[in-house]
Amino acid sequence: MRIYEGSPRQDFEEVLRSIGAFLDQRGMKDILLLEAPDGFIVQGLVLAGASAVGTWSESIGSQVKETLTFLDDDIARFMEEAAGRRARTTDASAAPAAPAVAHIAGFYETAFRVLGRYMDEQKPRDVFFFEQDGAFVVRLLHSGQRGVVHELAEFTREDIDGMVSSGPGLRRPDPIPGPPSPSKP
Repeated sequence: MRIYEGSPRQDFEEVLRSIGAFLDQRGMKDILLLEAPDGFIVQGLVLAGASAVGTWSESIGSQVKETLTFLDDDIARFMEEAAGRRARTTDASAAPAAPAVAHIAGFYETAFRVLGRYMDEQKPRDVFFFEQDGAFVVRLLHSGQRGVVHELAEFTREDIDGMVSSGPGLRRPDPIPGPPSPSKP
């Protein structure tokens, strides 16, 4: 995976979190994500054709499979937009004319974030996963002494919820500013 500008490392956590936020906004579900040489390919189900007028069956719409390609430039933009949304909700110095609206992360934003953290710890060369009913099957490509091998991992909805709830304890606290150190003559 590409190292994105401003990121000190391959950062699956932030990349997948940003993609997840986009998918939450689209209302996509039953996701399949595949890493490609120039980004990611995502497939999932979305509601299409829903309308407020017409017959009852027309107003419901239908689910259709949608395929999206996220190129590296798209992902970099998503990461910037997501960081901006989160910064606006925590910036106490924001202008009073623009009240902060709390950003509430959706299921895919939080689930993809914790899966990305897991992937960052594993340091894979390539990733693929799919989700159904909140459970994930992940396939990671590793290279090492055993050669190039795929490893599978499965995460239930309860596993994901547990990883999300343990997340705050894994974050690095902001450094507390201390008194200035005495200067040497």
